[in-house]
Amino acid sequence: MSSAGEIRILTTPQELFAAAGEEVVRLANESVNSQGRFTIALSGGSTPKSLFNLLATNAKSSLPWDRAFFFWSDERHVAPTDPDSNYRMADEAMLSKVPVPPANVFRIEAENPDAAAAAAAYEQTIRKFFQTRDGVPKFDLILLGMGPDGHTASLFPGTAGLGEKSRLVIANWVEKLQTHRLSFTLPLINAAKCVAFLVSGMDKAPALKAVLESNASGGQYPSKLVHPKDGKLIWFLDRAAASGLTS
Repeated sequence: MSSAGEIRILTTPQELFAAAGEEVVRLANESVNSQGRFTIALSGGSTPKSLFNLLATNAKSSLPWDRAFFFWSDERHVAPTDPDSNYRMADEAMLSKVPVPPANVFRIEAENPDAAAAAAAYEQTIRKFFQTRDGVPKFDLILLGMGPDGHTASLFPGTAGLGEKSRLVIANWVEKLQTHRLSFTLPLINAAKCVAFLVSGMDKAPALKAVLESNASGGQYPSKLVHPKDGKLIWFLDRAAASGLTS
């Protein structure tokens, strides 16, 4: 295991989705057996969508859906019906096709015109669920992607959200997109029992090399700042994304 975590390189995107899916099912059953429930934060993007499709098809009976509780690590500042909504993507690809109780799904109410209020409300939702007033809740699994610029969740290079130390969820202003994005903060991400990155495609290779093998700052490549404090970090990579790595 490297200092960056456990790195699993799969040959094709399909093998990446299968490996990640097996890990989700394993962790879900392990968590339910040990504590009676499984808490997971989903991410947006094309790679997670393929994973969700796979879980909806292959894990209908192997994943304890009635004991699984779904949250989102980030969301666009749009309504849940918007094509850009991460919630809509996950619902269409997976949640609407599996036997998960509606009460187990906690979406960000990103249709609120006030992005900061939407972030604060979601933070309270998380605190209420985990019954924590001051401590940082521990998700069993947080799924993350990584952009070609090295961003993860909606923590983009050079944004103010990278320095947040006390909040769990923020409205992070992203200058290059001219919009707020709702996002888990690093303290919440790094408190998780397991964080899994899913990174696929040649366009991610330069940023991945910078994150895993360079001395570039986390301000330039936010994914470098993900280091679970007492948890596990797994990188699921396909060969294209990993093509720039030397080790």
